[in-house]
Amino acid sequence: MCVALPALAISTDEGQLTGRGLEGFYRAGRRTLSRCHVRVAGRDPVAVQARMLSADRARFVATLRLSTDGGPDPEVFVERIRHADGTERITLHSASGRPLRLPLEVSLGTDLAEVGAVASGLAGPELPASVHDSGMRWSSATAHCVVTADPAPADALASAGLLRWEVDLPPGASRSVELRVRPDGAGPVRAAGHGALRSAAGARAVGDDPRVQPLLARSVEDLQALLLRDPEHPADLYPAAGAPWRCGIAPAEALAAARMALPLGTRIAAGTLRTLARSQVEGPGPRSGLIPGPLRDAGAHLPPGCTGTEATLLFPVLLAEAWRWGLPGQEVEELLPAAERCLEWLRTSVGDGVFLSDVRSAGIARSEVQAHAHRAALLGADLLDAHGRGDPMGLRQWAARLRSAFREQFWVDDRAGGRPAAARLADGRLVPHLTSGAAHLLDTGLLGSGTLASGLLDKVRTEQLARLFGGPVMDSGWGLRSLGAKEAAYNPFGHRGGAVRVHETAVAVTGLAAAGYEKEASSLLRGLLSAAECFGHRLPEMYAGEQRTEGGAPLPHPAACRPAATAAAAGVHVLAALAGIRPDAPAGTVKLTPVRSAPLGELGLSALSVAGAPFSVRVSRLGLAMVEEAADGLQLGV
Repeated sequence: MCVALPALAISTDEGQLTGRGLEGFYRAGRRTLSRCHVRVAGRDPVAVQARMLSADRARFVATLRLSTDGGPDPEVFVERIRHADGTERITLHSASGRPLRLPLEVSLGTDLAEVGAVASGLAGPELPASVHDSGMRWSSATAHCVVTADPAPADALASAGLLRWEVDLPPGASRSVELRVRPDGAGPVRAAGHGALRSAAGARAVGDDPRVQPLLARSVEDLQALLLRDPEHPADLYPAAGAPWRCGIAPAEALAAARMALPLGTRIAAGTLRTLARSQVEGPGPRSGLIPGPLRDAGAHLPPGCTGTEATLLFPVLLAEAWRWGLPGQEVEELLPAAERCLEWLRTSVGDGVFLSDVRSAGIARSEVQAHAHRAALLGADLLDAHGRGDPMGLRQWAARLRSAFREQFWVDDRAGGRPAAARLADGRLVPHLTSGAAHLLDTGLLGSGTLASGLLDKVRTEQLARLFGGPVMDSGWGLRSLGAKEAAYNPFGHRGGAVRVHETAVAVTGLAAAGYEKEASSLLRGLLSAAECFGHRLPEMYAGEQRTEGGAPLPHPAACRPAATAAAAGVHVLAALAGIRPDAPAGTVKLTPVRSAPLGELGLSALSVAGAPFSVRVSRLGLAMVEEAADGLQLGV
């Protein structure tokens, strides 16, 4: 999958686009070309390799044997370089010792269908083509598309969508044809995120584990490929949820991805915050201050939850942490009113109670929502206080009451030490199932001077949760299951019922490491890295939670986005967490709290960003960290 939103191209490893399934070139959610079938000398070349060159380009190689003398050696190999922007370059390379004259045929077709219709099998038949200039043209009631070729074909047959060339190949020579797919009248696609992470593109990870550099490189590429621009405010960039299914903004996931990507700089965070601030509910009423978001399926044991709740609570957290990483004070001041409205919505929604109920499921208080709310209250109060606004809503006092009540009323006791409940119902009954959402209980948030906010769990319960996450019921060997393997309704492919979700696995890794449970964190981290290697270092948002076996590989989930914003940002997040980078740019300090066990051996991270300047750090095999590059005047905190 080649991605450079708003464009993408989906192929099998054969390289041929046959029109089956999701194959094709897409632009702004519409399939512009579904079939691009290449034949040379009347035959299909034999595919031998397919690989990604970058997030937006793929290379396919096939061979052709022309001789009839029975020799095994191919005389021609066919290279296809496919770009997400709708360009494909087809090159014939001759390995023959004699001159060749070969007919090259490209059969084209499209249905101009929306991606949703394609995914549901309702795309309809191919449209009739007409010869247009140096290529083909298709039209429907709502769209038009043109394919042009350079050089122009010697022949074009509209009824079959066929372009034909006679290619002369001297010994050892190469000849190319370039196809360009465009909506009629449109120019080349310029990826929304082009150049947005230019400084981060040089980010490197080196060390004893060879997997860290390709993971970081692919994470940065995929984040850039998924960036979109607000049409009315083109300077504001935000990450789409993922391709191919969710190429638009999902507020909670955009904020989570921007937060995990802070080590690359604050531009994505700023654009995401500004974009979502414009969607915030205004005026009187109980929804005032809420950032709207769709419902999210919560698995078999709970009704769908409102992602708007999560987004509203993540907004002040991202702003507070982006400021610590180096978001300029003027931009923080502009966004503070929106963050304050989020916090006012929180306090209004809680009222005289303690727990925050889901917006659309009255009376259900979800465990992870309490974790988001607690973190928002502490980081929000810290942010407001630092900017002279104090804590007029009593956020710290409410957070303290929530901690006390949560420890008493959200814990399911059993002979094995207990577990946090997934949720608390309106009548006080607990939903006892162990889910990966409990990872958010370990995610505390960054305060001033590089300190971490306190968590909802006490030390004893944190230790118990670490033990549960480190056991085979939750740790699949490839990452953290979204539902324990012994729970009712467990399904290794259940996207909230047993599949490994990369975002929550990354949250668990960093939370466990920060709490001092490095053995459990290291196990999940190694599983995640092994899974990334199996997926070519491009992590999907989720994959099956089957137990890892010797020589096995994680099973892909058919509904997973790949690339996905949270999965791409997770690669950055876990590597930066190994160095324990905790900046406080306003105070001019950065604190390092590396993982002492150095689970990946020596690790060096360069061209990250702290306080708007390049930042590089190295962690030795002994777990000792040293800053190698930093902004002028940035001091190492204790």
